[in-house]
Amino acid sequence: MNGKVIGGALVLSGLIAGAAMYYLQVYAFYEDVSADVENVQLTTVSGGQPEPILSENIKAIDADSSPLRYRACFETPMSQAMLTETYVLYDEAVPLNAPEWFDCFDADAVGAALEEGRALAFLGTANITYGIDRIVAITDDGRGFVWHQINACGEEVFDGRPAPEGCPEAPR
Repeated sequence: MNGKVIGGALVLSGLIAGAAMYYLQVYAFYEDVSADVENVQLTTVSGGQPEPILSENIKAIDADSSPLRYRACFETPMSQAMLTETYVLYDEAVPLNAPEWFDCFDADAVGAALEEGRALAFLGTANITYGIDRIVAITDDGRGFVWHQINACGEEVFDGRPAPEGCPEAPR
């Protein structure tokens, strides 16, 4: 009888720990930051600085636990043709998954749209946090998606190697 009680306690504690871990990963740290996001910014080709673009219906989430957890969705009336003439394209954009409950952001669908040419990725802000770029993808129908992605400088420094030439000095 004691073995069944101990076994049951182990199984129950494992289930509780698993449920807690799931909750902490998917829900606990995210905050709705839509009210804090006034606009979406893209980096200009001419000046190399981010500037606001026309955007509406912005929904955004973020978490303090990681600089990679930022996600946003929005709509813009600006055409891809106009955007490509004015703003810096981002060649190696890879959308990161968002929590399932943030249903406007589907990383697989955004990735497919980028691969098929139905969406274009732009540099929102380089080094928004050291080694992390803000990426903005805009589809041909004006839907936009924003996420943070590790850049080349961050990849090296976060792996414990010195920053490559041309990168800003890593924070200590």
